[in-house]
Amino acid sequence: MEKKSIRIGQAVTDYYFGGGLKQLATVTDKRHTVVLTDENLYGIYEKQLKGWKTIVLPPGEAHKQQSTVDGVMNQLIGAEADRKSTLVGLGGGVITDLAGYIGATYLRGIRVGFIPGSLLAMVDASIGGKNGVDVGVYKNLVGTIRQPSFLLFDAALLQSLPENEWQNGFAEIIKHACIKDAAMFRELEATDIAGYRKNKKALAALLRRNALLKTKVVQKDETEQGDRKLLNFGHTLAHALENLFQLSHGEAVAIGMAYASEISASELGFRQAERVKRVIAQYGLPTKLSFDPDPVFDILKHDKKRERDSLHYILLERIGKGVVHTLPLTTVKKIIEQIS
Repeated sequence: MEKKSIRIGQAVTDYYFGGGLKQLATVTDKRHTVVLTDENLYGIYEKQLKGWKTIVLPPGEAHKQQSTVDGVMNQLIGAEADRKSTLVGLGGGVITDLAGYIGATYLRGIRVGFIPGSLLAMVDASIGGKNGVDVGVYKNLVGTIRQPSFLLFDAALLQSLPENEWQNGFAEIIKHACIKDAAMFRELEATDIAGYRKNKKALAALLRRNALLKTKVVQKDETEQGDRKLLNFGHTLAHALENLFQLSHGEAVAIGMAYASEISASELGFRQAERVKRVIAQYGLPTKLSFDPDPVFDILKHDKKRERDSLHYILLERIGKGVVHTLPLTTVKKIIEQIS
């Protein structure tokens, strides 16, 4: 198991690559740790979690809300968790979001670690310290930025994932390639999900590459004042579509990236929009959706990237080079009406 200790802001996070769930006891004290997971993962890994204090939640984005947080906190109180306790989130983006948010606020902050249980969580959701809950249809409206103490990457957890969860994760990998890594984009063009699933060495290298790519961006801009905004490529529209139309996160991001590529063409002269859409489709993801523009724009107006009468929209100058482009809300409204 490879360990890398990486400083982000005032915190140091230990990254464990090539590890396994069975090694959790070497990373955190079993007597003073609570594992937060969902019913799906607990059903698969119940034996490995024997002897650990666990809190098991129903799966799904619908449970990423304050009422769930309150319920978990009551269970932590019942387990007599104190300021020296550790909360470990074992699961996908919903679980890591909840664990990070709860860990940052319970007793004003306890130690938190993540074992990302989905491809999406391994390459994106568990990394960077942004954790939060939804408020109605508004994604991640309430939350914190606080780095975990450790990340334990166990690629074996991916074996149980259904195909749509692989697609979810590759949406974020494609995003990283679009904004920061043209060489990785070319690698993605040369294979597909089945190819990576067969080649465990290539998959492990891809996981590590994406985790460290996002980490490097966050190191430079932990609180999203500059370059970290690039990680929102495809997400501005995606967050509006995801809850409105009950899409998976990957589906919504894929559609958002496809439309952002087209907007990049009209706003910045980007010439590779079709190439981006081809790769999105190659990984089993959608590139378009028909929708009513009015409710979508109403949600966009509450997006965290809005500042007064403008919205920071992430566009592409070229593959591997994302930029933050500020658009007046009036322009955004016209764009939404055109693409809908």
